[in-house]
Amino acid sequence: MRTQVAIIGAGPAGLLLSYLLHLEGVDAVVLESRDREYVRKRVRAGVCEQPTIELLREIGVGRRLDAEGMPHEGFSLRFDGADHRIAITELTGKTIAVYGQQEIVKDLIDAHEERGLPVEFAVSSVELSDMDTASPAVRYRDADGVERTLECDAIAGCDGFHGICRPSIPSGVLHTFDREYPFAWLGVMAETPPSHEELIYAHHERGFALHSMRSPELTRLYLQIDPAEELAAWSDDRIWSELAVRLETSADFSLKEGPILDKSITPMRSFVTEPMSYGRLFLAGDAAHIVPPTGAKGMNLAVADVRVLSRALTSLLRGDSMLAESYSDICLRRVWRAEHFSWYMTSMLHADPAADDFQRRLQLSQLRYTASSRAAATSLAENYAGLPFE
Repeated sequence: MRTQVAIIGAGPAGLLLSYLLHLEGVDAVVLESRDREYVRKRVRAGVCEQPTIELLREIGVGRRLDAEGMPHEGFSLRFDGADHRIAITELTGKTIAVYGQQEIVKDLIDAHEERGLPVEFAVSSVELSDMDTASPAVRYRDADGVERTLECDAIAGCDGFHGICRPSIPSGVLHTFDREYPFAWLGVMAETPPSHEELIYAHHERGFALHSMRSPELTRLYLQIDPAEELAAWSDDRIWSELAVRLETSADFSLKEGPILDKSITPMRSFVTEPMSYGRLFLAGDAAHIVPPTGAKGMNLAVADVRVLSRALTSLLRGDSMLAESYSDICLRRVWRAEHFSWYMTSMLHADPAADDFQRRLQLSQLRYTASSRAAATSLAENYAGLPFE
């Protein structure tokens, strides 16, 4: 088998890259280790920045986002027992949308199937070779267990933090930057209407809490917990009780409870690898960088990566390697801005178990300044809504 670009991973990065390349007349094959239904259903991020929304509309896969997504013009910082609204649209002229990452994946899978674009699910034993040449290859077993070799001109590693692409790069090439945080998020999906029309980021002495949503009938909620805690320790009653404490406010607010459909624990970390390429292998999305979810940047960074990568690969295959050689540098400028913003939001909102009274007072001072200063609120809103791609 032969194609121009082999894409490893059918998350939003891999599928969007494949579709962007298709629009440029470049052939690609997407290989994914999970089966189709698992990929369509896995729950991930839910906030789309304005540049992400505009790109999906531009390429013709934003119709369902516009019909079913939930546009937001602001969000609340909740601390000192009160809400302090960050008016994104008023401050920046931009909006965000709550639209689950899995919904974007569904839209992209449907777009691939409508146009007959190749996506192979449930592949295994993936191995990359000759990445430092102009003729790399990918060996794998297809869903029927048949051994295949996919020859190509370039490989895109869009297979996430635990994928095989980054570890396939020889030792000593990459420089990694890593920080693990002393807390995790317990996330739940509840079958209940949202308790507030916008997202709430709550700072509380017992720990951070986030009120979000996925639809008018589904609420997404998060609690900061110790990363060593077991999921079994958190009964539904305990979750609702803790959410009520951390989201409590002097304003008119009532937390709406309902059946919890799903719960999971997510560790918190920051991670960046430099460079984001090796020979004809290019890393994108979580394969190259991880951000704590507080800043809502993970999926949006992946979208920004592959927007650059699609253009770089198109130029490379047409004989111009300049953009491909600059790919890593271009993306890393945005990555580090997002890393800083995500660290800032995480540090400002979470209860650090090692913090002393001095540090806790600094946190409150930062929150109060951000909520009272138009300049500080504008900076937060600008970063949250998404900086221009270029």
